[in-house]
Order: sequence, then C-alpha cells, then structure tokens
Amino acid sequence: MTDLAAKRLALERLINAKGIRRVYPSMLLPAGPYFDLAGEEFGRRLVLTLGNDGVEYCLRPEFTLPMAQTYLKGEQGPAALSYLGPVFRQRDHGPVEFEQAGLELLAQADAEQALDRVFQFASDALAVFDIGAPAITLGSVAMFEALLAAVEIPDVWRPRIRHRFGHPQSLASLLQRLADPHGASGNIRSRPRDALIAEISGKMVEAGLSLTSGRSAEEIADRFLEKQALAAAYVPGETIELLSAYLEISGSAEAALGQIAALISKHTGAFSTAMEIVAAHAAALAARAPGARVVFDAGFSPRLDYYTGVVFEMRGAGDDVLASGGQYSRLLQRLGAGRKVQAAGCAVWVGRLEREANP
Repeated sequence: MTDLAAKRLALERLINAKGIRRVYPSMLLPAGPYFDLAGEEFGRRLVLTLGNDGVEYCLRPEFTLPMAQTYLKGEQGPAALSYLGPVFRQRDHGPVEFEQAGLELLAQADAEQALDRVFQFASDALAVFDIGAPAITLGSVAMFEALLAAVEIPDVWRPRIRHRFGHPQSLASLLQRLADPHGASGNIRSRPRDALIAEISGKMVEAGLSLTSGRSAEEIADRFLEKQALAAAYVPGETIELLSAYLEISGSAEAALGQIAALISKHTGAFSTAMEIVAAHAAALAARAPGARVVFDAGFSPRLDYYTGVVFEMRGAGDDVLASGGQYSRLLQRLGAGRKVQAAGCAVWVGRLEREANP
C-alpha cells in the first residue's frame, strides 16, 4: 500500500468513526435554496442546469446545506453526520471538481463542546496528512453582532452592516459612506408615497415602459423611500470609528482580544461572553497544536450569514485553506425547523491536503 493510499484509508476511518453516521447527499440538488440562503455571490459559483420540469438544479457546491436538510427529514435529537465526496464550483477558467470531507454536529446539548469536537476532527484530518501545526484564523460572528447591538446606531442600519460582515471591502465602503455628513440626506425632498407612485408611473408611460411587466411603480417608489429613510438615518461618527477600529484588529489571539477589550471597555454583557468563548477556544487550540499560530481576526467570517458564533480556517505551508467551518445555528430554522438547532461543522479539502503532504 502506498503512503497516499494509507492516508486515504486513515481519513476514511476518521469519517466512519464510532458515533458518526456517514451521509451520501445527492450530487444534483435544487439550486433555489443556495440562492435564498447564500446569496448571489455564492450563486455565481454554482454549476447550473435546467430540468425539464422547469426547476433549476446545480451540481453539489458544498455539503452543509444538504446535510442539514438530511437531518430535518429524519433526525429528532443530537446527530453527528460525516461525508466524503466531490463538490463542484465555478472558477475563472470554468467549473472545477474538488473533494471534501467533513463533520456536522447538530442539536448537541453543549454548543461549545460540539465546536471543540469539530476542531478536533479538523486537526485529526490534517494530522493524517502529517500537518500538525497549521496557521489557524479565528473569527466571531457573535462578537460582531453583540457589538453592533450595543453601539449607538439607527436600527435601520444594523441588518445592512451585519449583512456585509465578512465582505471587508464592501463593509469598509459602507462605513466610509456613512461617515460622510454631506451625503444624499442633505438633498432629500420628502414626498408622500401616493404622489411619488403617480410621478413614477407618469415617467414610465412617457418613456414607453410597461406598468405591468418588470418592476412596478409601487416597487420603485418603495425602494426610493427606503433609500430616503436610510440616508436620513444619521450614524454617529463615534460609532463608525469604533466599528472601523474593531474590524482592523488582527493578531495573536491573546493580543487581539486584549486590544478589543480595551477598545470596547464601555460595552459588556453579551459581548464579554462571546469574547470569553473565543479566548477559551483559542487556548484549547494552542494547547492541542503547540506549533500552530492561532490568530484572531475581528473582521473574519465566511460570506454566509447563517453563521452565528466562532468561525475558523486552517491553512498549510502553501497558504491554501485546508479546513474551515464554525457554528451556524441559524441555518436549520431557515430551512424550516420549528426551533433553534445548535449546529457546528467543518469541511476539509482532501486534494489540498494530499498536495500539502506530497508537494
């Protein structure tokens, strides 16, 4: 048996370990849920096809969503589900097939113990390929959401800022725009909705546009009024400075969390709890892999807004992401669960692990 074959066998044993149920989701999935939950940016990575039934399908782009759907169809209590198989995504030069393995822990009694088990799985998978000291980046969706809830800011802006978390350029651009006191709000002329709809309808008729196909005059008016309300909602400069300074913090977990504690000294409660959770996981990871560098990046998050708590990436010597995941306890409710279901999981990139082990 070759060394690579032995490593593959060891990975299979990890995936099929006692207490874990291996799942085999279909490779052809309805694309709608991915657009609904992951947004247009992720949607551009899908490999799509249209069925004769008019439904748009995609080749499986990842495992988390179909694993969660599998759980909702049959499981009632705690579950540990694993997988190994291909995923398909678009790249600049066309669609590419990758191989992923992973673990998803659902409805566990202790969310932090579940995440620790996910970290152990990811570390064990990397160790199979002789990678014992990866570079680990931690982030916390919970910390950012708690800070956003605590600072002074009009409620209308909170979900929009949260939606951009994990998109550094987009969020920085938004904060820069909010910091401009001479923006659109100074030029707004308030008009009643009915009058605005009538004005838009008239201009559409003049331009030869249909009032019944495409966006209606009502939709255009509501979007304008929404933008008007946003522009008029003043965000204090102090808040923008605080959020910008927070998002720039990155470094060793201990140092970064110390900087954050000093920065947000006025904000306690849920934020302090979230920060203590990150500190505990960072310490456990450092103890598990003494050679690893554990970094906390305040602005780091997957670009999927169903993540809720601690998130992470593990990188190898070549700087490729070898494993990634975290806590995503919003997902199952969005898929129809009648209650909040604690969830944590990770994916490991098998091809990258093999290249890392055999450069």
